[in-house]
Amino acid sequence: MKKTILILLAIIGLQATTYSQRYAFVDTDYVLRNIPAFQAAQEQLNQLSTRWQAEIEEIYQEVARMYQNYQTESVFLSAEMRTSREEAIIAKEREAKMLQHKYFGAEGEMAKRQETLIQPIQEQLSNAIREIAREEDLAAVFDKANGVLYLDPRHDRSDQVLQRLGHRR
Repeated sequence: MKKTILILLAIIGLQATTYSQRYAFVDTDYVLRNIPAFQAAQEQLNQLSTRWQAEIEEIYQEVARMYQNYQTESVFLSAEMRTSREEAIIAKEREAKMLQHKYFGAEGEMAKRQETLIQPIQEQLSNAIREIAREEDLAAVFDKANGVLYLDPRHDRSDQVLQRLGHRR
C-alpha cells in the first residue's frame, strides 16, 4: 500500500514538473566577447573615441595656455585687449564643448557609429535567443547581468491582474 502511494506521488510529481515553466540564462557579455565582428566593431569605436578625445584635449590645453598667457599679460593690456582675449578664451572653450557634444553627445558621432556597428550584432543575438526560446519552449530567458532578454507572451498575466484589481483594458 505504501509503495503504491509513493509511486502515485512520484508520477504526480513528474507530471507537475512537465507542466512547469522553463527558464534559461545567457551571458551576453561572454557571447559578444566571442563574436569576432563585435570585437572588431569595439576596437574601431575605441580607436575613434581615443582620436576624438585627443582632439578635444588638445583644444582644452590650448584654452589653458591662452588663459595662463592672459593672466600673465593682463596687467599690461588695455581694457579692450583684455576683453578681446577673454572672448577668445571663451570662444575656444565653447569650441571644445561643441566638439565634445558633436562626438560624444546623445546624438553624436559615437552614438551613430555604435548604432551602425553594434546594433546589427545585438539584433542577431536577440533573434538567436528568441529562436532558441521558442524551439525549447522557454517561458523566459534572462541575461546574467542585465535582466530579462525574452518573455513568452503566453505567460503574460497583466490583463488578469488588471481584471482582479477591477480595471478593464
